[in-house]
Amino acid sequence: MAAILPLILVLIAGLGLAIQPPTNAALAKASGSVVLAALTSFLIGTVVLAIVWAAIDRTSPAALKGAPGWAWLGGFYGAGFVAVLAYAAPRLGISVALTAAIASQLVAALVVDQFGLFGVRVEPVTAGKLVGVALAILGAVIVRRG
Repeated sequence: MAAILPLILVLIAGLGLAIQPPTNAALAKASGSVVLAALTSFLIGTVVLAIVWAAIDRTSPAALKGAPGWAWLGGFYGAGFVAVLAYAAPRLGISVALTAAIASQLVAALVVDQFGLFGVRVEPVTAGKLVGVALAILGAVIVRRG
């Protein structure tokens, strides 16, 4: 039962991820720049998070000084994802772009879980997980071929 709220929140966040590429692509089309579109998206996200942080959290930024070096790269990955999807979505279609992204995320997730990378709990790869990821990859291929 404790997993219900996180699952619901992830499902809602997933809806936003499906809508983000076309909205960013519209910014890129209007401006003529994928990079400006991604920057605008991140600036708006930063303002929203700053407001939420100031309103309900207020954890001191000094708490971050103990973070490992690799932990600072999350924004780099996010920026790349946002910019690439703003570029790829109008060229491939949202469903193709997102199924390809999800398939690659699942492969990476299996590796991260298997070896407990980045401080996550080790979750061994099982035959069922491999079949699930293979089906997701097959789904991406099927969606691409239409």
